[in-house]
Amino acid sequence: MPDQHSTLRAQRRAETQRMIQAHAVRLFTEHGYDATTVTDVAEAAGVSPMTVYRHFPTKEDLVLLDQRGRLVAERILASSAAQPLVSRIGGALIDAAATLAGGGEGHGLTADEQFLLARLRLMISTPALRAKHLDNNYALQQAIVDALGDDDTDADTAFRFHVAASACLAALHTALVRWAEDDGRTELPDVIAKALAAAFGDDFAGTGLGG
Repeated sequence: MPDQHSTLRAQRRAETQRMIQAHAVRLFTEHGYDATTVTDVAEAAGVSPMTVYRHFPTKEDLVLLDQRGRLVAERILASSAAQPLVSRIGGALIDAAATLAGGGEGHGLTADEQFLLARLRLMISTPALRAKHLDNNYALQQAIVDALGDDDTDADTAFRFHVAASACLAALHTALVRWAEDDGRTELPDVIAKALAAAFGDDFAGTGLGG
């Protein structure tokens, strides 16, 4: 069954990707980002450097690559077009963060939250990663705009989508930095919701975590 084989390949690929990224983040944290090479990561993961590059085109991607774009787009597509733009985008960002953080319930950090926290600390402290993070944000912004519109979206409407997405991502970045500086003591979705509410007030009020 081709579909089943395709699903299994995708699962194996995702598992390999997670394994490589986990080793990379551990080595970067223990030895420093600049002092750790892709070859070091490959050796720790038990794969070839070529395999690492097949999953992560750049060294920066070993820290920053995640599923946010797909998750955010899916949630925007599932939201109501009757909502304010920042509610649709903000709710999607909160939902995606909750998924990536592993859905903690206040009983200490989950493994996913610890991993995300380590990645954020590396991003904040490493200039090369901060620059790559900006590139990733542009890609995420475009994914948001694509999910909001379609082929018939006019230029003025697309401009509004870009502005709303950019503003929401700025609030998200501020929330992520605050969460990392606070050692993850507050639930990440709550920190993001607080940042969005501070930025947009009534336009964001009442979105909850589902958008």
